[in-house]
Amino acid sequence: MSAPTSDQVRAALGRFPTGVTIVTARAADGAPVGLTVNSFNSVSLQPPLVLWSLALRSRARAVFERAEHHVIHVLSTAQQALAERFARRDVERWSGVTWTPNSEAVPLLPDCVAVFECRRRSAYVEGDHVIFVAEVLRCRYDASVAPLLYHGGRFYTEHPL
Repeated sequence: MSAPTSDQVRAALGRFPTGVTIVTARAADGAPVGLTVNSFNSVSLQPPLVLWSLALRSRARAVFERAEHHVIHVLSTAQQALAERFARRDVERWSGVTWTPNSEAVPLLPDCVAVFECRRRSAYVEGDHVIFVAEVLRCRYDASVAPLLYHGGRFYTEHPL
């Protein structure tokens, strides 16, 4: 059996439905930085740890490697356009986007299903990504709001939850 191609691995991984997040931080100059991420998982409850990964080629990589704090926002079905916007490279992501700073000055987006305010604990380069492990300092959620899902290369806003 030969090794799978990148396209085959991507297609197989696309069969696993995920939630959709936007991860935010502040650059050294204070500018808000954010991007859409669907590689987000729990690691531990005691202590509360989560992980997410970022492509090594990402322009935001240096910001997240330097940032002590970041926020992971689990998006709602009403936030698909925001997910699409923060996934693009050719737009001004923050133009017209409402946000407030948390106590560490990291951007908080409103109306999310869940929010995890984190401190970076470690980062590991594996393959073509860097994996960030973070300690959850604060979190909150709204159980009445449906999450945005991603499966097979598409967003889903209608699902039986």
